Amino acid sequence: MFGNYLIGLREGLEASLVVCILVAYLVKTGNRAALRPVWLGIGIACSLSLAFGALLTFGTQELTFEAQELLGGSLSVISVGLVTWMVFWMKKTARHLKSELQGKLDAALAMGTGALVATAFLAVGREGLETALFVWASVRASGEGSSAPLIGVLLGIATAIVLGWLFYRGALKINLSKFFTWTGGMLVVVAAGVLAYGVHDLQEAGFIGGLQDKAFDISSVIPQDSWYGVLLKGVFNFQPDPTVAQLVVWLLYLAAVLTVFLLPARVRGAAEAPAAAPVK
Repeated sequence: MFGNYLIGLREGLEASLVVCILVAYLVKTGNRAALRPVWLGIGIACSLSLAFGALLTFGTQELTFEAQELLGGSLSVISVGLVTWMVFWMKKTARHLKSELQGKLDAALAMGTGALVATAFLAVGREGLETALFVWASVRASGEGSSAPLIGVLLGIATAIVLGWLFYRGALKINLSKFFTWTGGMLVVVAAGVLAYGVHDLQEAGFIGGLQDKAFDISSVIPQDSWYGVLLKGVFNFQPDPTVAQLVVWLLYLAAVLTVFLLPARVRGAAEAPAAAPVK
């Protein structure tokens, strides 16, 4: 449940901050008349995200078991890819998010109502679609048939809305760069579990072999129905009997992504920079 709460909090806070920046800038610059198309764009984005989540949840029920597992595994891998990109992007741009959004809003104000709706829709819609996909994959990985993962997500989103309102009112100030770094690192751990679960889905669909090749089995030590088994499952998507492929993918993803993510920005930037041209 904690892992899903973290997803709702992190993703919801990003969307809340975007909304706060857009609304506060329009109020501050005396463009209150532009609030209506902005809220319209935000409403359309939220509705589309909810519809996408509903489609993922209910639109796959008529598929065969193999098709469901293939689709679920594929979407889990895609969602992990999107979330990985997002945590790196947010860590890099958190300090400049406000100026970037304000620049887009200035351009939209000059173009008219349609541009304002589109700007708000695109700014919030991307976050909403990413959240819907990753939440669906994480809830699926955390345990189907249980309402706890969904409750965790909703609590996280509710917390994010409250924090966003406090930011807007000026009652709360935190270092957003550090916040997104810490939550990003924890989200990478959650994503590793979702990726491993996605691999298991692909194995059950027959797309990847090795379903019977267990890396280990400690179900007798950590029963999945015990309180600590449920806790580990909810936080880390822990599985007491993973396949070799699941374990290898989990370890490789976690080691590679966390190492790069936790590198100081100056070190990572130097590593990514192209080599200087030789002096002739």
